[in-house]
Amino acid sequence: MNATPGNAVGNDEGEQRPKVLLVDDDEVNLMLVAAALTQHGFDVTEVDNGDQALRVLGGWIPDLVVLDARMPGLDGFETCEELRGMYGLENVPVLMLTGLDDEASIKRAYDAGATDFFVKSNQWSLLVGRLRHMLRAARTQQELIRSRAKLARAQDLARMGSFEWWQKPEQRLPSGLDLSEEALRVFGSAPDDALSFRDLLRMMTPEERHTLIRGIRQIVRQVFGIAMDVPLSLGVKRNRIIHVEGEPEFGEYGQCIGYTGIVQDVTERHMAEDSIRKLANKDPLTQLPNRRQLNWRAERALEQARRMGHMMGLLLIDLDRFKKINDTLGHSAGDELLLEVSMRLRACVRHSDQIFDGTVEAVGSRFHRALEAVGRLGGDEFVALLPEVSDEQDAQMVAQRILEALRQPVYVADQEFFATASIGIAIYPRDGTNVADLMRNADVAMYAAKDRGRNDCVVYSPSLAVRDREKLELETALHKAIERDELVLYYQPKVDAQTGRLVGVEALMRWRRGDKLVPPNDFIPMAEETGLIIPLSEWALKEAARQAREWQLAFGFSESIAVNLPSRMFLRRDLVELIHAAVSPHGIPHCMLLLEITESGLMKDLQSILPTLHRLNEVGVQISVDDFGTGYSSLQYLTELPISELKIDRSFVHKLGREPKAAEVIHLIISLAQALNLRVVAEGVETTSQKDLLRSLQCRLMQGYLLGRPMPGADLPVWLKAQGGPAPAEPIAQAQPLLP
Repeated sequence: MNATPGNAVGNDEGEQRPKVLLVDDDEVNLMLVAAALTQHGFDVTEVDNGDQALRVLGGWIPDLVVLDARMPGLDGFETCEELRGMYGLENVPVLMLTGLDDEASIKRAYDAGATDFFVKSNQWSLLVGRLRHMLRAARTQQELIRSRAKLARAQDLARMGSFEWWQKPEQRLPSGLDLSEEALRVFGSAPDDALSFRDLLRMMTPEERHTLIRGIRQIVRQVFGIAMDVPLSLGVKRNRIIHVEGEPEFGEYGQCIGYTGIVQDVTERHMAEDSIRKLANKDPLTQLPNRRQLNWRAERALEQARRMGHMMGLLLIDLDRFKKINDTLGHSAGDELLLEVSMRLRACVRHSDQIFDGTVEAVGSRFHRALEAVGRLGGDEFVALLPEVSDEQDAQMVAQRILEALRQPVYVADQEFFATASIGIAIYPRDGTNVADLMRNADVAMYAAKDRGRNDCVVYSPSLAVRDREKLELETALHKAIERDELVLYYQPKVDAQTGRLVGVEALMRWRRGDKLVPPNDFIPMAEETGLIIPLSEWALKEAARQAREWQLAFGFSESIAVNLPSRMFLRRDLVELIHAAVSPHGIPHCMLLLEITESGLMKDLQSILPTLHRLNEVGVQISVDDFGTGYSSLQYLTELPISELKIDRSFVHKLGREPKAAEVIHLIISLAQALNLRVVAEGVETTSQKDLLRSLQCRLMQGYLLGRPMPGADLPVWLKAQGGPAPAEPIAQAQPLLP
């Protein structure tokens, strides 16, 4: 008798032999059964009573247990009951051997937990067949249990569970609901809880409940599959989203008897989708709708405007001088300003955030009103979308409300600012029938507002577009003006009014476009805006030097030609080299070029410009301060600046004889210049009375239409002759280039 768990021969084939615990108090029967089972490939461990069998099973789990029903002490039935309570033996197949064939013993065997029974006989092949069948069934059951465990684990990880509901034909809602343990966990319930359909409805708000019931009734009526997300706002699982999928089950007559499917907690997925949607639809800084979302809203609003026949407004809002704050205080301060502006803009319209793809149609026939919002295009540009307006006055009222809101001071980086804006307004269908046209025309109107002085709103009109097209054409042509040799310099004399002697000329740029001259006021501001002012200024220096040499040869011209330069030219480190490159080919001295800079341009970048002024002064180039009196020059700087001339702005000259204070200002400028040993030139002299008053104020140098209009370089000798000046001289020999 072997009372210790046995092992087969230690090879691969032996290790696969089924292990059987054989329990029988009859030694002969125990030996015969063990021999038969061993012969048929089983690995048998033998014990002769129930107590010993339980001790063996305390440390070992066989593949099969064969129990004799009738034994002294613990019989087979009691042993079976005991082992079923032991860990790991709940599903081990147990065959009860009995000589009894009455129904009571069979029932008792099954009640004790036996898998099957076998009446004792010497038909060993039948016994072996029964054991192999039990073994296969046990392995199948184990695989099923493992699969169920894996499924339960997977469902638990996926926050998923299964459900079944059944219904009565006369009812359109579930009459019974069965949830798996995993499904109960999804709803925040314990495995032994029972949740009814009404319990689930109590986890929802009245609005959510009515929506769900309406959807279920439609599904049941039309026998659709279920695929929906159900929000739970109350109960244990508050603020959760449960996804439900199910398929109908049919009875024997083809009628729908219920649904089976799964429930899954998809709250985190929805949160992730919301985050992705926000990233795709919202500006990360201001949390306003971005360009993509604005375009989507505008398209929906246009569709509804076409369908219902009403007008729509679009406002393009651009902050004035925002770049100055960004450059001065840094981008963090600029971001603070944008955040404050965005909050004020939101308060000026009926702004709605909760509108995304697929949600608008649920709002109703007037859903387009929920599209109203303010969005950020980027930088300091915003858009206000007004889905329905009665006329352009409605849009103007909103624009004025925005301008008023922005007039309140803004505190950024512990400093007070005033953030004004320029607003362009476009109205559908008058100003465009699609979003691109409306945005473009609103942009045209916005730039018109900037041209008017900023802090204003302008409604688009076709005349603005015509002006913009002309401006664009002009800009394109200006790019090619130099290479096409279309630029010319006109020269206005500067005269000593006491003697009538020419003391110099000022070079004024003109653009010969076709058969007409484009005045500088029409293209110089554009050149400054586009950066073309740099090549234009370089050309002007070279052309003025060439003309000076031509006059020098023609009639001995030895005065200076004043060339207006923008302040950015004085910021260039190579300006002295540019002057030298202009005068050297013609052999004229540097002093024949006088550079003019406006007072405001000089004071704006004085510290950066000052080194260049000293270098120019060292090589003999004189500096004239134009439009003097219109800026805010410091007297201390005037005493230190290497300048030679002040030009009194024409606005003061124009007021002479009409406003007493104009004469006082001019007198102060002349006195200041005399004290600093500077020349003074009054520009814009157009009448004899202005000339006489200036002479009485001891201003001798003047220029203006009274003394001489701007003229081509070839006309200056004729003008000089008419003024009684020197006639053109015979050409003289070419002078050698001067070194700086």
